[in-house]
Amino acid sequence: MIKRSTLRAQIAAALRDEILAGRLATGRDFTVKEIAEQYGVSATPVREALVDLAAQGLLDVEQHRGFRVHEFTLADYRAMCEARQLVVDGIFQGLAADAGPAAAQAGATGPPAVARRALGGLGPEVLTSVRRRADAAERAARAGDLDVLIAYDLRFWRELSGLLGNAYICDFLDRLRVQCWVYAVPVLRADPTLRGRLWSGHNALLDAVEAGDARAAREVIATYNQHALSQVGAAEDDPA
Repeated sequence: MIKRSTLRAQIAAALRDEILAGRLATGRDFTVKEIAEQYGVSATPVREALVDLAAQGLLDVEQHRGFRVHEFTLADYRAMCEARQLVVDGIFQGLAADAGPAAAQAGATGPPAVARRALGGLGPEVLTSVRRRADAAERAARAGDLDVLIAYDLRFWRELSGLLGNAYICDFLDRLRVQCWVYAVPVLRADPTLRGRLWSGHNALLDAVEAGDARAAREVIATYNQHALSQVGAAEDDPA
């Protein structure tokens, strides 16, 4: 028998995938009853799952009416890209410089220490797992397969962020990444020529992290954010 908490998580994950795939379009209204009937379950775990997704910023609660898929704006997207860039810069700052004993002591509880934990956590088994995600994500990006790319891209970043040993940072970055994809998907799907146009620098980033090269890692991520903004932002600014 499936526990209610497990069912709640399964429904939340399924609905999130529907939103990411664009099958639950932004601005779409729906009720607890509608989703419960769709999945053949009771209303309670569905309501709990929808509240969870609302807490993640993916749904809006419509008073006495149900829920609506949140509509992110281009300004939201740009702000989210900026936020994740700032967080990553904070994590890796100091590692790119020659950190002497005083610097190491000063950063013992700050961002450099967080980054050192990440670099130290890249053992052979972890590296092999993250590398598989990177390879799959890059293949999907080159093929223009958006659905497959999103699945592996999110797994890649979750595993990589998980090395930080800080659940708050990991959850924050994962939330930003999901929200960015929710905004980007309908914009990207309007482009019939995605093959070779999606970002595929996962292995380059992993190489930099594995080598302990913080400067290179920051450059890869900066390039990634610039690519995301130019591809999605340009499409919104100039729909033609």
